[in-house]
Amino acid sequence: MFEIQPMSPERYRKETRTITLAILAIFVLLGLTSATVAVKLFGEPGGDNFRWNLLGVLTGLAATVAIVRLKLWSTPWMAPAVYGWLLKRSLMRVTNQMHQVKAGVEAGDPAAMKLLRFYHLGATQMFQLDGNLTELSQMVREIDQHREAMEAQGLDIEQSRLDPSWLEAVKRFK
Repeated sequence: MFEIQPMSPERYRKETRTITLAILAIFVLLGLTSATVAVKLFGEPGGDNFRWNLLGVLTGLAATVAIVRLKLWSTPWMAPAVYGWLLKRSLMRVTNQMHQVKAGVEAGDPAAMKLLRFYHLGATQMFQLDGNLTELSQMVREIDQHREAMEAQGLDIEQSRLDPSWLEAVKRFK
């Protein structure tokens, strides 16, 4: 179950830039090294070694992905990037069922109402973290209207957790 956490957008952007540059450096190092080794082992002097260079770069990419997922992913240093990835993944889970969510909201279903509120809170944070305030400003009216509808039904507007049962509950709406 994903939960929205408070986070400074400036700190998030600074730390994710650093993480991105570090991962890029790892990839460049592994890609160049793998390509060089592949050409030395299998290439032809003065020949066309494109496929060996490509194989080396792809090997470097696979090694980089493995290092990030198996070694770096769980470190505190990667936490901002992991959080951003999990936030976007959670929002995508809701987006994939948005037509059902909106049908449930129109029917006044509490699970759908909570799910849409989570989506609004998560999207608000995502836009703030990414510095995309233009997109956020376009959603303000919809967010406010939905919050007011929840308050009118007596539903809690603090929906910072994505409850998987909400996703299941809205599947019945077509």
